[in-house]
Amino acid sequence: MNILIYGGGAVGLGIASCLIKSKEKVDIIARKQTTDLLKKEGLVRTGIFGNFHAETDRFQAFESLSEITSRTAYDYILICTKSFDSLKIGENIAENPHLYGGNTAIVLCQNGWGNAEILSPFFNEKNLFNARVITGFNRPKPNHVEITVHVDAIRMGSIYNKNLDFLKSLCESISKGGIPCELSHRIIRDLWAKMLYNCALNPLGAIFNVPYGKLGESRHTSMIMNNIIKEIFLVMEKAGYKTEWNSAEEYLSVFFDSLIPATAKHEASTLQDIKAKKKTEIDALNGAVVKLGRRYGIDVSFNRMVYEMIKFKEEQYEDT
Repeated sequence: MNILIYGGGAVGLGIASCLIKSKEKVDIIARKQTTDLLKKEGLVRTGIFGNFHAETDRFQAFESLSEITSRTAYDYILICTKSFDSLKIGENIAENPHLYGGNTAIVLCQNGWGNAEILSPFFNEKNLFNARVITGFNRPKPNHVEITVHVDAIRMGSIYNKNLDFLKSLCESISKGGIPCELSHRIIRDLWAKMLYNCALNPLGAIFNVPYGKLGESRHTSMIMNNIIKEIFLVMEKAGYKTEWNSAEEYLSVFFDSLIPATAKHEASTLQDIKAKKKTEIDALNGAVVKLGRRYGIDVSFNRMVYEMIKFKEEQYEDT
């Protein structure tokens, strides 16, 4: 298979490592610092799924699509960028129509809700898919990804298209390369399950500079997370979305008893972004809940509170 990984961050390199290990043809689009090290030292993966080193001759790395000289359309384009870059990525790929065709599956491996809506004007909806990634990645060096925690298999599906035949080979190769990956005919439910998890933990972990386990130990942060989750269930019900749990109470039991303990030492991606003085994905997380709350007249005060607090933190380094 001929595969493009658009985004050489931790998630992109983690998935790329699996596909390279499975002997697929992989190209990676990344920033200069990352491409320079990938070309010099190869791609390194460590962590809970074992160590793997892809030598430089086993893949290609580029800084932009314009550097790709092949005129052959990719079988898969995996978008592994931050959610706030979705519009720019859609425009960039659309400007290079030789890279994709009628049989190219474009898979959004991004956090948050609303990415497919942003990308859909650029591509046929039958070619557009979502992935729910609930594996923890760190990047000690630009070319080195460490897999720190794994809660569930990567799930891939479509909010538009019931035919998932496009994705079968891709899922098999990712699984063969080390990270479990499976098809999902309930991807909307999967995405909202991750939204519940991320919206409760990600902003608070960043605000208080603590791993997830600390948030679950405190009655103060537990109360905030409890209310964030209850608000999201109200929004989902009004908007017509469902997830695997029938009520907030049912989910909260799993959240506190199983999900937080399984990822107790994990550091929020939002905290990593703030430490690096980068823009966060809060707009696609609690910001998306706030937007839906406004649309349907739902009080989402707790989601709005943490959203505004993360925006304040961003302002502190954006203004310097």
